[in-house]
Amino acid sequence: MIDSKTNSPTNQPLDVAIIGGGMITTDQLLPAIYQLQRTGIVNQITVANRHVSTLKELANNSDICSAFPGQSFNAIPALDAPDDTFDPDAAIKALDTLKPRQAAILALPDQIHFPMVTEAIKRDQHVLCVKPLVRTFAEGQKINELAKSRGLFVGIEYHKRYDRRALLARKEYETNSLGEFKLGEARLIEPYYFRNTNFGNWFVCEETDPFTYVGCHYVDQVYFITGLKPSAVSLTGVKGTFPGGNEGYFWSNGRVIFENGAALSVSNGLGYPNAGPGANQQGITMYFDGPDQGCVLEHDDQNRGASYSFTTNKGPGGSVYNHINPDFFKYIAWDGKGFLPTGYGFDSVAANINAIHRIENQIRGMEEGPAKARRLELIQHIDQQGFIATPSNSYINELVIEAARLSILNDGTFVDIHYGDNPRVEMRTRLQ
Repeated sequence: MIDSKTNSPTNQPLDVAIIGGGMITTDQLLPAIYQLQRTGIVNQITVANRHVSTLKELANNSDICSAFPGQSFNAIPALDAPDDTFDPDAAIKALDTLKPRQAAILALPDQIHFPMVTEAIKRDQHVLCVKPLVRTFAEGQKINELAKSRGLFVGIEYHKRYDRRALLARKEYETNSLGEFKLGEARLIEPYYFRNTNFGNWFVCEETDPFTYVGCHYVDQVYFITGLKPSAVSLTGVKGTFPGGNEGYFWSNGRVIFENGAALSVSNGLGYPNAGPGANQQGITMYFDGPDQGCVLEHDDQNRGASYSFTTNKGPGGSVYNHINPDFFKYIAWDGKGFLPTGYGFDSVAANINAIHRIENQIRGMEEGPAKARRLELIQHIDQQGFIATPSNSYINELVIEAARLSILNDGTFVDIHYGDNPRVEMRTRLQ
């Protein structure tokens, strides 16, 4: 077995470029990549953002600095630039710093995923993109075809797939211990203070909504657990106005019908109280028909059984009393320097980057023809395993998002999803 810290010719670390320096990069992505740098999977790290002020906040984040003493990233624009520096080409510049077939992590608003994923692939980079990958099935297929034509990996960061609750539920469903899924309710309400952040610049009605942004997690989770494909979606939204004047959907409620007739209700929003004890409110309940009995799965994903009352207002919304979720992403004490990131938020990022690292190190030294064939073989194996979300094994999410966007812009009219040789979405007429 090769030690992951040994940078031998057959075990070279990856250079990583993170595009976007906002909330998810601070809370999950950069810490995960720093930890992989510790273990020898990652070498150089570049983070790009149009506003250098965002990168300065990231570089000086107290939690990250205390967890990873001595570690840093290359910034585009540079950290010594004036605070008001704005570089519209920062993302492209970061991609251009990478040698071929390294790792580009995209943490950007939903509406620019497609052009940026495409740019990264055209520059021969493997990609990890935050969810959802794109907002239409056609865009997802174009990404998949382009990536496969170059022998490149594309992963989507659906981290709830790595929650042990979901992994346990998948095992129990596969072994028929729960019966058949029939009805479910899911909720994921993000904090109210999101309305006073950069969300106001991009979270607008014509581009996205709470279901597209976070509700997709639970649709993907039901598909991941049961293997059932969604067949219809209805989504209604409640609008609000951001402080800057842009109008967005602050609340949404979706109804997702699956191929066996099962129904899932999904409630989402930007309105969890800032004074509340959790980072958000979330959970899922699923009901099943077993042999001559009913079965149920209930996950309270907000309160994981750990509650702290701190000396300071360190909760996400400034609260003193907090429900702690040690399962998603937390820094814990360990026998090394700083602190250790742990949880399924880390596991998900690590799974994707480790997959890219494994692909590249298995073909090192091979001629390009055989190397590309081997990369495609390894990527196909990942597609078939179905744990890491890829365009090939999670395309149902793009169909659901496309259907949901069509529905919310048409007053919640049901939109049907068709599969077969020509997967597509189609809005129902009032007479159907």
